[in-house]
Amino acid sequence: MTSSLLKVDRVSRSFGSLEVLRDLSLEISAGEFVAIVGPSGSGKTTLLNLLSGYDTPTSGTITQSGVVRMVYQHDGLFPWKTAGENISMALRYLPDKAERGRQLAEMLTLIGLEGFADTYPHQLSGGMRQRVELARALAGKADTLLMDEPFSALDYLTRLRMRRELARLLRERPRTVVLVTHDIEEAAQLADRIIVLSERPAQIRCELTVNVPRPRQLTHPEVIETMQRLLVELGMTGGEGAPVTEEVSEGLGVGD
Repeated sequence: MTSSLLKVDRVSRSFGSLEVLRDLSLEISAGEFVAIVGPSGSGKTTLLNLLSGYDTPTSGTITQSGVVRMVYQHDGLFPWKTAGENISMALRYLPDKAERGRQLAEMLTLIGLEGFADTYPHQLSGGMRQRVELARALAGKADTLLMDEPFSALDYLTRLRMRRELARLLRERPRTVVLVTHDIEEAAQLADRIIVLSERPAQIRCELTVNVPRPRQLTHPEVIETMQRLLVELGMTGGEGAPVTEEVSEGLGVGD
């Protein structure tokens, strides 16, 4: 039986008179990749903050197992540290300096930035900075990665590359992942399970599963079907057959 790393039991969250989440229950198993989508303002980021422990529910309980790490929309790299130094911060738990150096070199190779260890974040492109952020997250001891729209600030082609990069890195260093995204392409291409939230106060509207090994092509029939179902569930089309475009997927909004 697969163990649950995160369990949300009848959780509600209000900010004064504003009720954001209502009576929400969810379990996330070890090794699972879960995407959370929903309309703008539906509480996706609020839920992620609750899962991380940065916020507490108004009612209900959240149970965590293992170490949880957040990966943000705008990279959290320290600008005064080099790419290598940023990644090395996640390796501080290793007492042996030589082993830290070996693992740093391994992570730089994994993200294809072997020659950039001494480069500062401002000297890197947006995609390269996000690769360093992913390397830092995967180098640490975290069992679960909570990702808050990590690729939304990147251009479309870079986002496509970063999805492939994330799928590849997770093959090398498996983790449980919870991804908040407004991009239905991203959800369908990466997630094993997609949680669709309703309008505020948010509850779980439905759950979709995608049984296709990663990396996935956007042209795979099950991926296309999942995107079509998401469009319907999110009220973005009146029925089957509507085209899925970048503009439509981005029209879900990011304001949480």
